[in-house]
Amino acid sequence: MKVLVIGGGGREHALAWKLANDSSKPEVFCAPGNAGTLDVAKNLDISSDDIKGLLEWAVKNRPDLTVVGPEAPLCAGIADMFQKKGLRVFGPSADGAKLEGSKAFTKDVLSAGNVPCARSETFSDMSKALEYLRSQPVPIVVKADGLAAGKGVYVCATMKEAENAVLEIMEKKIFGSSGESVLIEECLQGEEASMLALVDGEKFVMLASSQDHKRVFNNDEGPNTGGMGAYSPAPVMTDEMLAVARDKVFGRTIAELKRRNIAYKGVLYAGLMITNDGPKVLEFNCRFGDPETQAVLPRMKTDLLPALNACVDGNLSEDMVAWHPGSCVCVVMASGGYPGSYEKGKIIEGLGEAGKRDGITLFHAGTKLKDGDIVTSGGRVLGVTAVKPDLQTAVKHVYRAIAEIKFDQAQYRTDIAARAFKTTER
Repeated sequence: MKVLVIGGGGREHALAWKLANDSSKPEVFCAPGNAGTLDVAKNLDISSDDIKGLLEWAVKNRPDLTVVGPEAPLCAGIADMFQKKGLRVFGPSADGAKLEGSKAFTKDVLSAGNVPCARSETFSDMSKALEYLRSQPVPIVVKADGLAAGKGVYVCATMKEAENAVLEIMEKKIFGSSGESVLIEECLQGEEASMLALVDGEKFVMLASSQDHKRVFNNDEGPNTGGMGAYSPAPVMTDEMLAVARDKVFGRTIAELKRRNIAYKGVLYAGLMITNDGPKVLEFNCRFGDPETQAVLPRMKTDLLPALNACVDGNLSEDMVAWHPGSCVCVVMASGGYPGSYEKGKIIEGLGEAGKRDGITLFHAGTKLKDGDIVTSGGRVLGVTAVKPDLQTAVKHVYRAIAEIKFDQAQYRTDIAARAFKTTER
């Protein structure tokens, strides 16, 4: 069996790693992959946004399943194009992917489906956006409507910050056409959690809970990034909160999509704020989270491939997914300067030593092989991951592994999972 994984980041390395360890031992291809995926897959010199090139390869080589990692090709309709060629693909069609491609569309779905979420208004006129903004209390959230690689959300403590966010998105166009419209949203108070669900068009199975860390510096300070670390499970997602997420978030959303004749097949990621009134949706993503995937998949006891195929075939069931009881922590090592400008080509040392530690897996993101060395090639470089019987032990071991790894100007947070300890102490 042949499986194609599209993408080249830490999420895709985790997917390729999990699939390569499936009991059916499929042959895994990764396009374009990175230096880490070379250990578990054959890398293809095709970028994840080269849909024509990906389609040509797939038509010629006929993979039994294609798993799409990033959001951009899904929003561009890659699943529809593959299906028209008779190719099996795990990932929603373009109409389903609009849940990530347009925050305004998502808000419409949430409102129609009576899904709990933050109040918001959408504007395509900057002067009207600013006028409305100035009538609202702070803190407040400003979001670019379209795709922004996880960086288009501003949580603003002051009105000046909020006004600057609108100007950056709509006037300076730092996110390009994704900023043609802007959402101004109430700032929900509580603790965030990430929930992913596999969906077969009608039925869904929730995966283990996790919690991401989006800010670049300790104590959730600094600019938003694509994610600096994650851990699973998240204590804030109690049995009661999981039940609400199942019924009021995933159940109602999938029912509303079905009402609109959208048969969503793939993974649906719900970014939740756990408020005093229960879970409320902050955002939906149409793909596996990054770095949540690196914290969730290592805990998965069952094979992944049968569940992905079941989503495509429409026969997903709860017994296809089971979990190891321990905890997993993933800490992202990033290039100095990220999420702003940073240098590439830094030689990474100590990977062999760190990777030999018990319970440690190294998921590569921004890496490539150059002249026999593994060097940095992106902002988020590595996801150092530990699986242990409890969270405290996992945190201890992940930072011991990180101490082995060196590259010039490396940066990482030292407080990943700290909120979990505060939650369990309450």
